[in-house]
Amino acid sequence: MAVTFVERLPSNPTALAALAESWTRLLEYVPLFLPLAVFMGTLLASYNLTKSSENIIVASAGLSPYQMARPFLIGATLIGIVATTIINPYSVSLSTKNITSDHLVLIDNSIWLRESSENGYITMNATGMHKSGNILLFDNATIYVQDSKFKLIQRVQADTITLSDNGINATGATTWNTSGIPKKQDWHIDTLLTPQTVLDRYLQPDQISFWDLPEFIQKMRAVGVPVRGHLVQFWTLLFLPLTMIAMATLGVAFSQTRQRRNYSFGVKFGMGIITCFAVYFLVNMFNALGATGVIPPLLAIIAPPLIIIAGAGVFITSFDTI
Repeated sequence: MAVTFVERLPSNPTALAALAESWTRLLEYVPLFLPLAVFMGTLLASYNLTKSSENIIVASAGLSPYQMARPFLIGATLIGIVATTIINPYSVSLSTKNITSDHLVLIDNSIWLRESSENGYITMNATGMHKSGNILLFDNATIYVQDSKFKLIQRVQADTITLSDNGINATGATTWNTSGIPKKQDWHIDTLLTPQTVLDRYLQPDQISFWDLPEFIQKMRAVGVPVRGHLVQFWTLLFLPLTMIAMATLGVAFSQTRQRRNYSFGVKFGMGIITCFAVYFLVNMFNALGATGVIPPLLAIIAPPLIIIAGAGVFITSFDTI
């Protein structure tokens, strides 16, 4: 958050605005650093318990490593549930208030919108977009209006074109009709496009709330839009508690020791961080395979945490039975 705050200071009018943007970006990074935080927290808590001999006392009382790990697993599950059901919707609501073209899936670094109806076709190209209240503003935009037979009947070009629930408007636009004579005028056309439909269609998967994703995926499937990325995002959020459990289990595995003194925490902590990077690579690889359709999105999300839990569980069991 501190790094983002410094980076955003030049592009914001006040330090408070930069701080607010930094907070929004921090929430967007939660799914990225939260598994690492759970792992480090589990490892650090286990280290403190071992250092104070509490783990030794608990083990002497007859509790197995799985029973000792239960509080970590319950805590990790609760963290995952809160992150999915509360933090994600809150983060999305903040980030979509001041949406820009950075949040959209672009084609050739441009925004393309198209609407088809019985009366014809409307196609718009713009280099940038931002949101102001309930209105979308498109920068350096060009609109092509065609009839039902694809014949071009009008071309409109303006520095700023606005889209609202009442249609598309441009002030001081340059228009060309079929005669090819340019004309400077205020321009308006009714359209079925609305700011909400544009955002629904073109927002990236991580810009849609967890609670809205199931209905959104159904709508996109109905119109034939690919939804693999949205499915990966939905399953990622839904199984985030499982990912948290996997990282907590990994933390418990790395904290296994019989040393009461001279516990080499630094070495294990460093090995754990390296392992986390390897796990991060594994998760990203499976996500990419799921997004490209090589494997089902559901399998791409649940396979990494299950692999981690199985590997960590085998290590804990073998260590306990040595």
